[in-house]
Amino acid sequence: MSAEEDFRQVGAELADLGVWISTMMGRPALKDRDGKVFASLRPDGAMVFRLVRDTAEHAAALELDGASLFDPSGSGRVVKDWVVVPHTWAGQWTDLAEAAHSRPR
Repeated sequence: MSAEEDFRQVGAELADLGVWISTMMGRPALKDRDGKVFASLRPDGAMVFRLVRDTAEHAAALELDGASLFDPSGSGRVVKDWVVVPHTWAGQWTDLAEAAHSRPR
């Protein structure tokens, strides 16, 4: 499946939790009941998740080959609570999205 299809599948799997697919800055995003984004699909097909730093989920995500902290500007200024996970790990996306959704904001 394409990254877009995998992203939509994650949204469908979490719909019972009140998760819905929307957009953030023109990119597909997953939002919670309050409209807060906790995951988004990047143009390169990777998905970025809000996983609170210093948690087991955050550390596990960063251990995935190719994963990195999110640098939205590309200037080396990372957002430490957000982790980019490549499409090669799409099988982990639902678990990561669920962890991101359940984390305090």
